[in-house]
Amino acid sequence: MITEMQTTTKGQYLIDLEDKHGAHNYHPLPVVLERGEGVFVWDTDGKKYYDFLAAYSAVNQGHCHPKIINTLTEQASKLTLTSRAFYNNVLGEYEKFITEYFGYDKVLPMNTGAEGVETAIKLARKWGYEKKKVSENAAKIIVCEGNFHGRTISIISASTDPDSYGNFGPYTPGIVKIPYNNTSALAEALKDKNVVGFLVEPIQGEAGVNVPDEGYLKTCFEMCKAANVLFIADEVQTGIARTGKMLACDHENVRPDVLILGKALSGGVYPVSAVLADDEIMLCIKPGQHGSTYGGNPLGCKVAIAAMQVVKDEKLAENSQELGEILRTELRAIKSDLITLVRGKGLFNAIIIKEKNGKTAWDVCLKLAENGLLAKPTHGDIIRFAPPLVITKEQILDCARIIRETIENFK
Repeated sequence: MITEMQTTTKGQYLIDLEDKHGAHNYHPLPVVLERGEGVFVWDTDGKKYYDFLAAYSAVNQGHCHPKIINTLTEQASKLTLTSRAFYNNVLGEYEKFITEYFGYDKVLPMNTGAEGVETAIKLARKWGYEKKKVSENAAKIIVCEGNFHGRTISIISASTDPDSYGNFGPYTPGIVKIPYNNTSALAEALKDKNVVGFLVEPIQGEAGVNVPDEGYLKTCFEMCKAANVLFIADEVQTGIARTGKMLACDHENVRPDVLILGKALSGGVYPVSAVLADDEIMLCIKPGQHGSTYGGNPLGCKVAIAAMQVVKDEKLAENSQELGEILRTELRAIKSDLITLVRGKGLFNAIIIKEKNGKTAWDVCLKLAENGLLAKPTHGDIIRFAPPLVITKEQILDCARIIRETIENFK
């Protein structure tokens, strides 16, 4: 039972309820939330917090953005799901909107980020067999060590994290793992003529906001082009203005052959993901070869249009760029040997915590929560800071103050 932080009777009851009836596949901070608005959330006791995780960047537009919620409720009263057995009056509108928004010929709509990655892998293999003419069942996908693309069997087969893949075998073949941020390793792997795709996170999120060297993405893209291999960008977490550009790949003017989006594509309101590619790639998949009952449903499509319009109208990429610089400057000014490194891009940042007197990043996050700011550790010693992108300069400075006071006074 979670006992690291004082909870109210109501909060503890709800924690106990989950512990008794739910699978133990998560280890949440002992805070029970019941309401959210903008950059803030409130627990069952009415305590107010800054949300500095934004549901792993799904809530870039802020909690319960009124334009997105209004769109949701309006569409929910008309039509929610038809399946793709029939046309509906919203899907085409969404497909036109999203392909023009990101500059691709076609979109294949799905629901979750993991489904998006699975779709991209299938698409790359299909393209490999039909266009690159790779031998049957020989296609290979290159991935990077330290990645996090989701938790399906195929995706964990690409993982180097024992928590993700341990005791879940046998694993999906055809996956080649190379070090991240290492173009020499990619060059060597690309010598294999059976390689059809290079799947990469422009910034590794779950690994602790691991930012590659400048020029890495551009070089990798050019190497893939030369080898006739698809450059596949997993922008599920880094996309939708999180890093100070609409896409993290935009920092190096790289246009992926296959682009995977999710999370903030719906503003955290409804599960929506998308795979974008041009006709030469996307049309390799024919009717009956891939799909989803909920993928492209009218409710999700309307929500995604509204969510993406908010990003553009409220200039969230520009806000992320500006306030990210301020936050990193403030974090680097903290006077404590508890922080060994600050890194990030836009409002996608992390600090590395040095264990002290048996206290870890988890204990720091508990203290941050006590002080009104919610964040979560990853890989034991790293704390990610990714607030909703609607945050203001005044609020980011207040959050920096909370972090500074928490760190400098940490016992």
